[in-house]
Amino acid sequence: MTTSEVLRELEQYGNEQTKKVLLKHGVKEPFFGVKVADLKKIQKKIKKDYQLALELFDSGNSDAMYLAGLIADESQMTEADLNKWAKDAYWYMISEYTVAWVTSETPFALKLGMEWIDSDHENIASSGWSTLANLISIKPDEELEVSTFSKLLDRVATEIHDERNRVRYTMNGFVIATAAYLAELTDKAVATAETIGKVYVDVGGTACKVPLATEYIQKIKDKGRIGKKRKEARC
Repeated sequence: MTTSEVLRELEQYGNEQTKKVLLKHGVKEPFFGVKVADLKKIQKKIKKDYQLALELFDSGNSDAMYLAGLIADESQMTEADLNKWAKDAYWYMISEYTVAWVTSETPFALKLGMEWIDSDHENIASSGWSTLANLISIKPDEELEVSTFSKLLDRVATEIHDERNRVRYTMNGFVIATAAYLAELTDKAVATAETIGKVYVDVGGTACKVPLATEYIQKIKDKGRIGKKRKEARC
């Protein structure tokens, strides 16, 4: 499919109610308001297409940008591509999901994640924390630098409440991901969750809630899911 063909199909799937909901979450025009379930219908037809993904992301249409992440070929994505995506991701559904998912599946995940969390730009910093959380969820423990992630937990414990809005959200998610997927650090992540307690995030008048890390981790423990990795970050 060409970019024009994809955009026409996205427009056909556009939903006014979905548009209203997404506008409350921070999306901006242009976009059609396509449900993720419908985006995945298009994804199934395309599968992976590196060049098409780049073109869709560059369109600036939020639906197309999200779809770009679903069809991106992580084996071809360059460091420059990912940095551009992180810079251009103007709201959290793109920065914390699309960009972070794809980046976490590339060889540049740790390097870029560590660089991005120090960014002065909120969306880039939040993308960095989300990238690192996703990396933990899919990479075997023996391939992870445990000391690096341990230090990051220390950083969260001391900095989270003074951080920017969406950075607080993704830092909290990082603690949960570390507890869930990196068994060697589960106990420390639980201790970190207890230290930080409830994390306040302005969700813009939506019904979204910030998970209380201690409770969320306990639910994962109760299900016997600690240390069980995901096959891929994208979902």
